[in-house]
Amino acid sequence: MPDDDRTPPSDQSRRDFVSLSATAGLLAATTSISAAQSVTEQDVTIKTPDGACDAAFVHPSTGAHPGVLIWTDAFGLRPVFREMAKRLAAEGYAVLVPNPFYRVAKAPVFSDVASFNFQNPSDRAKLGPLMGSVNAPGAAEKDAAAYIAFLDAQKQVDKARRVGTQGYCMGGPLVVRTAASVAGRVGGAASFHGGGLVTDKPDSPHLLAPKIKARMYFGIAASDDKQQPDAKDKLKEAFAAAKVPAEIEVYPGTLHGWCVPDMPKQNGNPIYNPADAARAWSKLLALYKASLS
Repeated sequence: MPDDDRTPPSDQSRRDFVSLSATAGLLAATTSISAAQSVTEQDVTIKTPDGACDAAFVHPSTGAHPGVLIWTDAFGLRPVFREMAKRLAAEGYAVLVPNPFYRVAKAPVFSDVASFNFQNPSDRAKLGPLMGSVNAPGAAEKDAAAYIAFLDAQKQVDKARRVGTQGYCMGGPLVVRTAASVAGRVGGAASFHGGGLVTDKPDSPHLLAPKIKARMYFGIAASDDKQQPDAKDKLKEAFAAAKVPAEIEVYPGTLHGWCVPDMPKQNGNPIYNPADAARAWSKLLALYKASLS
């Protein structure tokens, strides 16, 4: 049940979480996009303090279910994230995928992500204004509150159960900010190949750990770990000190962005890794099963 004064998880709940994580491989083998329930997809508009956000809302066709907020990567709301929302909705969740760049443009902002060239300065320059619009001080916190309020206002969302949130690349730190700023509602939060989770600035996301009441999962790309090998340790230390349950692991051999199927190639090599993406998905389902009560 939602409770702003929620006490820290007990040792038993920590053991339960570890146990559920250990069974994630089995979940991966027994779930699929066609598994559970038929789903309904809606295009919606959400009022925020800074304007009107276009978004996709996908939910099981009947009943009320735990709400989930998905933060996309730097390419924004597009078909691949709609499919992700459908897959999650089929597992029994009411899923909102906002256009994080609504202050700048309507979605989809990129029509052909696969052709994006990270080595091309003109391509990279397109990302700056977009990411800056949601990373401006206070923007993510305002948006998170509006998005979760939208979920709570929908009949398809069971408000007696906590909300989950997951994010990819750019969305990783936004997940942490969401879990900290709407702590009374967020029960489970997952970052996959999140960028900028640990910085040397006073507003670094990992420093928000004491404000968080959710169970956390961080799936780190091997390429990111190579560039910043101490980040995982600082994450572990911050969440352990705050007594917040957090599983943090590096996925060996993976590149930044490995969970998202339409990611462009890097130096001619595919970024998307189906096997490790499936493992990450199973971890997500285990997290939500453990935490969205």
